[in-house]
Amino acid sequence: MWEYTDKVQQHFLEPLNVGELKKPSGTGDVGSLACGDALKLTLEIDGNDIITDAKFKTFGCASAIASSSVLTEMVKGMSVDEAAKVTNEDIADALGGLPKEKMHCSVMGREALEAAIADYRGLVLPMAEGEIVCECFGVTDLDVIRAVNESSLRSVEEITNFTKAGGGCGKCEDKLREILQSTVSSVTEIPVVQMKPKRMTALQKIKKIEDVLEREVRPGLRKDGGDIELIDVDGDFVTVSLRGACKSCNKSQTTIKEYVEKKLRELVLDSLIVEEEN
Repeated sequence: MWEYTDKVQQHFLEPLNVGELKKPSGTGDVGSLACGDALKLTLEIDGNDIITDAKFKTFGCASAIASSSVLTEMVKGMSVDEAAKVTNEDIADALGGLPKEKMHCSVMGREALEAAIADYRGLVLPMAEGEIVCECFGVTDLDVIRAVNESSLRSVEEITNFTKAGGGCGKCEDKLREILQSTVSSVTEIPVVQMKPKRMTALQKIKKIEDVLEREVRPGLRKDGGDIELIDVDGDFVTVSLRGACKSCNKSQTTIKEYVEKKLRELVLDSLIVEEEN
């Protein structure tokens, strides 16, 4: 389970500047609903190039909401030139830090800010001209190179944490390794085989969970007039909903923990935590 700072929790539970300006001076749209993260940032800029207001709409996890909220607070009162220098590390620092697996949320905030400023200035961002490397999340080679250089990334796993590239089907991992090798001159070798087991991608994990529920769990529940539905997978947290006779059974929590969770830990990942939908 990820540990969030008090600042992250505060901006997640009580986000500031939620919404959309009616007549924005600049608008930045990044990410997509299909990829699981999306952010729309709108800025109001006065005649002296000072950002006087900022609002956001985001679709994503707690870190995405918190990053967007704190970003809008950071940039209000800044000049456009000052805001253009805000980095994803600045956003993460303003939150007291983010789990390494969630750094891509701060990157998304920085990208939305850059897009809004470019829209205000009537410019096209150079990143838009890159070659798509990760089809799952629409990440370009220029996005990867920038992340490697700015954040001193030294592994494909770190690239995924900062850009989400490689976090879907995993087919782009070899390409990411090539980009890393060519970008970081001090790294003489990026090993293909790592000492620890190969990390499961998010999509692979979900598919494996679905397969185990279908083959190992559902038949047993159906014998007793029940069923189960997978609702969500967020990191190691798996949310399910019991159906039929199982839903009204007073031993539903026992079923969840002693049957479903044990099966998933045994056959998918031993760190999984199964919870029932409220």
